Amino acid sequence: MSTLSIRDLDLAGKRVFIRVDFNVPLAQGASGGQEITSDKRIRASLPTIQYALEHGAGVILASHLGRPKGKPNPEMSLKPVAVRLAELLGKPVVMAPDCVGATVESMLPKPGEVLLLENLRFHPEEEKNDPGFSKQLAKLCDVYVNDAFGSAHRAHASTVGMIAYVKQAAAGLLMDKEIEYLTKAVKNPARPCVAILGGAKVSDKIEVIQNLMKVVDRLMIGGAMAYTFLRARGEGTGKSLVEEDKIELARALMAEAGSKLMLPVDHVVAAEFKEGADNQVVDRVPDGMMGLDIGPKTVEAFAQVIAGAKTVIWNGPMGVFEMPPFDKGTVALAKVVATSGAISVVGGGDSEKAIKSAGVSDKISHISTGGGASLEFLAGIELPGVAALNTK
Repeated sequence: MSTLSIRDLDLAGKRVFIRVDFNVPLAQGASGGQEITSDKRIRASLPTIQYALEHGAGVILASHLGRPKGKPNPEMSLKPVAVRLAELLGKPVVMAPDCVGATVESMLPKPGEVLLLENLRFHPEEEKNDPGFSKQLAKLCDVYVNDAFGSAHRAHASTVGMIAYVKQAAAGLLMDKEIEYLTKAVKNPARPCVAILGGAKVSDKIEVIQNLMKVVDRLMIGGAMAYTFLRARGEGTGKSLVEEDKIELARALMAEAGSKLMLPVDHVVAAEFKEGADNQVVDRVPDGMMGLDIGPKTVEAFAQVIAGAKTVIWNGPMGVFEMPPFDKGTVALAKVVATSGAISVVGGGDSEKAIKSAGVSDKISHISTGGGASLEFLAGIELPGVAALNTK
């Protein structure tokens, strides 16, 4: 890897600023305060935090949470995160009242101590990548580490701006792993390399399709986005979701991809979009019906290709997987990927939920922590938060 890693830094006696992704889901607790409903993102950052502490650093942690629109909002405070992080680390985590300013500067950690800054987005300057705000953040530390892959596609003060004012800027252990797996998948994959793309809209994945067509040996498309392609091929799609304004584009993409592209050959259809709706398997979607999952013949055709693959890239579900019985296609393919023996790289968001619902998360080589960031990476777009880091 050419990006500088936290493993390359001398951290002893230094104050290290770690940009983490603590954008955790919160809900109103029984006591009236905000409570964390999933600490997955906090746990994902632990190896980097522990590495810095074990190597003699004082640790400053910074994150955004929610969309407070540039002003303090107690419902989006990181205070509940400080409590949970202290439990997970087994040591005190000091909570700062803000993320910049004299009070914060008076609280800076000594080696072995942890300070969590308040929500970066309580300041409008964070999302504006304001140089003055970037300088204030940089003033807090000796070295900078970015471990927030989920925010790497955003050019904000804490992900890009402050790097101009620090001596060294490196990737954390989680960021390292993300870059390593995604780079290998799209630049130098073990072959055959296949991609499975799903989700609702072609428009969300145009660049991904175009970029992956250059990389993969086979490209399988499922989910609602498949119906725009099927319509472009002249097939009836009933009431299925079709992006009328993307039909010409789908036609062009199919011409470019040729035999690489695989589309569903059968469908699970229903007259309405609701849980437990009467459904049937058809080869062609009839009028008045909508396709809500791939059918068994498609699962079989896709599974045969996946079984022979050495690298599998997956982004997006094959149907309305959160609504049984329209989750069967996604779950079946997830199990095939898990047992294929291939290096498997799964994009964040819905793809991750689908893998989890299939119960095979532990058999996937890498599940990305950043939905938007992994999509942009797969589309061949340079991520500002990665590009800004120092190279070795």
